[in-house]
Amino acid sequence: MEANIAYYCLHKLHKWPHEFLSLSRYEKAYVIAAMELKLEHDKKEANKAKAKKR
Repeated sequence: MEANIAYYCLHKLHKWPHEFLSLSRYEKAYVIAAMELKLEHDKKEANKAKAKKR
């Protein structure tokens, strides 16, 4: 799972994977929680946009 998060950090946050991997576990947990909230929000927005098209 950490590799997937590090990949996301590289492409979306423009941070090197080693920067994420060197964080404390509490900081990693914060980043992961923030990303999950962002992804959930994006998914809801996509569903709203899809519903408006119909």
